[in-house]
Amino acid sequence: MSDQLSVGANQEPERPRVKDRSKGFSLVWLLPIVAALIGVSMAAHNLLSEGPEIQVSFSSAEGLVAGKTQVKYKNVVIGQVANISLSDDRDHAVATVQLERSAKAFTAQNSRFWVVRPRVGAQGISGIDTLMSGAFIGADPGESSETKVAFKGLESPPPITYGQKGTRFTLNADDLGSLDVGSPVYYRRIEVGQVVSYQLSVDGKGVEIEIFINAPNDKFITSGTRFWNASGVDVSFGAEGLKVNTQSVASIVSGGIAFMEPPYGADAKNTEEHSAFPLFKDQATALAPPDGEPFFIRMHFDQSMRGLAVNAPVEFLGVNIGKVVSTDLDFNPSTNSFAVMVGAVIYPQRLGQAYDQILTAYGTGEDEDGKKSAQLISTFVKEGLRAQVRTANLLTGQLYIALDFVPNAQPVHFNLAARPMEMPTVPGSLDKLQDQVQRIVEKISKVPFEQIAGNFNNNLVEMRKTLQQVNGQVLPQMRDALGQTQKTLTIVNESFAEDSPQRQQFGQVMDEVQRSARSVRVLSDLLSRHPEALIRGRVKDGQPDGIRSSNSSSPALSSESSE
Repeated sequence: MSDQLSVGANQEPERPRVKDRSKGFSLVWLLPIVAALIGVSMAAHNLLSEGPEIQVSFSSAEGLVAGKTQVKYKNVVIGQVANISLSDDRDHAVATVQLERSAKAFTAQNSRFWVVRPRVGAQGISGIDTLMSGAFIGADPGESSETKVAFKGLESPPPITYGQKGTRFTLNADDLGSLDVGSPVYYRRIEVGQVVSYQLSVDGKGVEIEIFINAPNDKFITSGTRFWNASGVDVSFGAEGLKVNTQSVASIVSGGIAFMEPPYGADAKNTEEHSAFPLFKDQATALAPPDGEPFFIRMHFDQSMRGLAVNAPVEFLGVNIGKVVSTDLDFNPSTNSFAVMVGAVIYPQRLGQAYDQILTAYGTGEDEDGKKSAQLISTFVKEGLRAQVRTANLLTGQLYIALDFVPNAQPVHFNLAARPMEMPTVPGSLDKLQDQVQRIVEKISKVPFEQIAGNFNNNLVEMRKTLQQVNGQVLPQMRDALGQTQKTLTIVNESFAEDSPQRQQFGQVMDEVQRSARSVRVLSDLLSRHPEALIRGRVKDGQPDGIRSSNSSSPALSSESSE
């Protein structure tokens, strides 16, 4: 054992051998290298596909989620909301949107963005698909060459989107009425466009309404086209009965506009985009012939004008030629009385063919400062033309001004140089009716109703006395007389009974009368055959007519024998 130890102690231990692998490649490094390459490629792809970043402000961030809410155009995803924050003044929410590289066109200055949510309006229900997928931001690219990164989002989807063909026009109206963005525009009851925006006019005295007419229907808009408000229901009652007119159910709810070219617009020309047109209140006014130049007149009435309102019609022989524009009080210090001054605008051209004939007959041409019109009206005033207030509706008490020729009208002084021109007037039909009623009331008040009532009371007293006398004396006597009459009738009925003695006696008398009548008939027959029997007497049976019987020497004996 010591030998073994000595031998082991003298020997050196064997050194470990290390293999040199610096000349080879380990597979351990393959996985991190591949991961690094994938990360670099993804970063490069994101860097290359990443588009511009914009900010869109909304009044509320309802329905928007950072990192989830998408931006879509025609239902194609073009970006995503990266961040949502409040503005510095905390007035609105700002959504940071990361667009794709292909959506660079949406940075144009007039691009529009809005939040698509479920909405219920007059035009129907929209955005129902967002109930399941959530709200998203809708986009509409602009056409401007200038770009920007901050946009103000719309509160509702725009009615007209990019690329939609058509033409925009502007309508001028006194007020908006029931119209709104999205209200339809009709042509011959077919929807051809819609209202896209509205705003107050520069002077604030009206409203400018912008409409969009889809192509190819925009070619029907000419310089002679008339637009009118077709909202609600137009109800009229005339000689043909009750008429109800409306464009569609949508126009009743959300309002609408209709247009048409009148028959006399044959020379109309095509119009350019953004051309302005007036918006009339109804179809009848829109399609009416042109009114021509207005002419202002003033009328002086010494009566109450209750029921006469501004815009009340002014008629000439039943034709509407104008309207009332003002009613003012006037004071006369000499008589300490008040009067009503009514101002009206008339349009002589509304007389139509008669107006042309008047111009031809009186040789009137260009009218400078209304001189020729005043001369023409002066001629009619001499013929009895007068202004009169008349009742238009007995139920509502509405009044209107009528210009008519009054027979045997008293001459009046007419000032041709006065401006405005004052038209002579006559009392209205209502005043005449009131005067007639007043005269009737005065006559009725003169009737002695108290005296008539006293006489009537006296007559009633006398009548009461008479009735008392009748009830006390006449009626009992009449009752007794009726009882006697009833008894008499009873006796008469008993006398005519079948077994009564009177009827039997009457039957015997009738038998005797019948026998006597028979004897008279036999005698008359004998005398008709033998008239000589009155002298000779009756011939016995079997003897010739010439031989008389000895005992029939006289007519008396023959008559006795015959009996």
